[in-house]
Amino acid sequence: TVKLAQSIVIPVIASGGVSSQDDLRALCQVADEGVMGAIIGRALYEGDLDLVEAQQLVDGLTG
Repeated sequence: TVKLAQSIVIPVIASGGVSSQDDLRALCQVADEGVMGAIIGRALYEGDLDLVEAQQLVDGLTG
């Protein structure tokens, strides 16, 4: 995902495999590389992530 984001000038949205707060933390660490979001629908549906907690985490890490 990071290599793709670095090779193009449009924002990249991570899709697939994002199912935990650790995954969100990892994506936040590469936000400056062009990774600008994540699709977390399945993780929400299956209860692996809570939307409010996930948003608070990302807001706290990205300011």
